[in-house]
Amino acid sequence: MKKIFLLLLLFTFYSFSSSVHAQWVQTSGPGFVNNFAVSGTNLFSGTGSGGVSLSTNNGTNWTTVNSGLVHVNVRAFAVIGTNLFAGSGGGVSLSTNNGTSWTTVNSGLTNTDIYSFAVSGTNLFAGTSGTGLGGVFLSTNNGTNWTRVVSGLTNTQVSALAVSGTNLFAGTNNGVFLSTNNGTSWTAANSGALYQLNSLAAIGTNLYAGTAAVGVYLSTNNGTSWTVINTGLTSGTITSLAVSGTNIFVATYGGGVCRYTNNGTGWTEINAGLSGLGVIVYSLGVSGTYLFAGTYSGVFRRPLSEIITSVNEVPGEIPIHFELQQNYPNPFNPTTTITFIIPSVETRRGESLQYVTLKVYDVLGKEVTTLVNEYKSVGSYNVNFDASNLSSGTYFYQLRAGNYFETKRMMLIK
Repeated sequence: MKKIFLLLLLFTFYSFSSSVHAQWVQTSGPGFVNNFAVSGTNLFSGTGSGGVSLSTNNGTNWTTVNSGLVHVNVRAFAVIGTNLFAGSGGGVSLSTNNGTSWTTVNSGLTNTDIYSFAVSGTNLFAGTSGTGLGGVFLSTNNGTNWTRVVSGLTNTQVSALAVSGTNLFAGTNNGVFLSTNNGTSWTAANSGALYQLNSLAAIGTNLYAGTAAVGVYLSTNNGTSWTVINTGLTSGTITSLAVSGTNIFVATYGGGVCRYTNNGTGWTEINAGLSGLGVIVYSLGVSGTYLFAGTYSGVFRRPLSEIITSVNEVPGEIPIHFELQQNYPNPFNPTTTITFIIPSVETRRGESLQYVTLKVYDVLGKEVTTLVNEYKSVGSYNVNFDASNLSSGTYFYQLRAGNYFETKRMMLIK
């Protein structure tokens, strides 16, 4: 008992003195990153003027890999097996050796101004600018040959492509188009007045569309109808969408990065560590356990565990006291649920949000992970903690909100 008491004292002292906060951290990566691609443990960035850079250690170090690249404004990437494709104003470049060398594969392209890629099985689709004979092109042999597939595509400025099952979507500057036969024919899927599409992303049957001026649209029926989902969004200019599991993130021009919560609360800003030109975000990418942001200032990264938690608000009576409950089950292996309660706090302007952190520490007081790091309204919350990557032993979890903090102990037994 005395040992546990001493550990609690050590933990409390550490948590007070620690200056580590959950936030974005800048890497040594290049600035003005248009897009990211992941192939195994390799992370690639395509820039507006510096070509392609490669990191093999989650963004800690970067190497320029441009040998044979015909154009250094790389707007799009695609990966099929060990083949990496880069799209630029000079067409399509292919690397079969992780960017060490590149070859141009433009045969059949009547427009080499590439803006987007999508992969469906062994089919590679490329979206181009609307000048000349542009639109969507299909290659079934890793870029060796291309065929223009635009029947029914009334707008050929294709800034974004996305695949959902057997459906292929094309985002243009005048709406979204759908093909159910690998581009052989297209139909408009524009109900809801979609214009100036910059990005598309699919999660199951949900299709998200990021626009240049009016935020994000959502369709749950393959584009038959669309709904604007802008609550909490920090900017209406969407530059990129990224998916991790059932989570979707949005990059904005001037508003940083936001995460969408599907429980009706809308978008949540996750900009801690981004400031100044860092909130001008051009691209997002998920690699391993990190979310990467390509900004005007450079490449930033943040652990997904800091910003993705299974948090569900529990309805009920309005609470009047802070409370951190004992995790259940306890002991546990490997997951457990932590419940905490945020009370109603009145200010001169009425009910206020509380800035809440929920962190897990080991017995030496070292921070293991951050489960919650955002503003919360009054209510009761359940947070799932997954300790699959941790060793058996005693851990502590601490809730902080304003002047309140409370710590409890839990036991992981594998």
